[in-house]
Amino acid sequence: MFTIISYDIIDDRRRTKVMKYLKGWGTRVQYSVFECDLDVRAFTNVLRELRNLIDPNTDSVRCYRLDEASVRRIQIVGIGVVSRDPTHYFI
Repeated sequence: MFTIISYDIIDDRRRTKVMKYLKGWGTRVQYSVFECDLDVRAFTNVLRELRNLIDPNTDSVRCYRLDEASVRRIQIVGIGVVSRDPTHYFI
């Protein structure tokens, strides 16, 4: 399912760790926003790891799960496109 993950993390090291972790799961579309295509199992794993990476007393991570109809209604003003990276690569 198409998932938008945004974060607000005050500590530079934690923020960098979260950014590097999320790069393995999706496309960075803004400074602290990623678009990912995650099935239920992957989403569960990502949430678990994000909980381990952040400080819940000072940091915030938001995950928005969008169905296909919602994805089609995304409006972008300015540059950019909705990322639709493949979930698997063959090498």
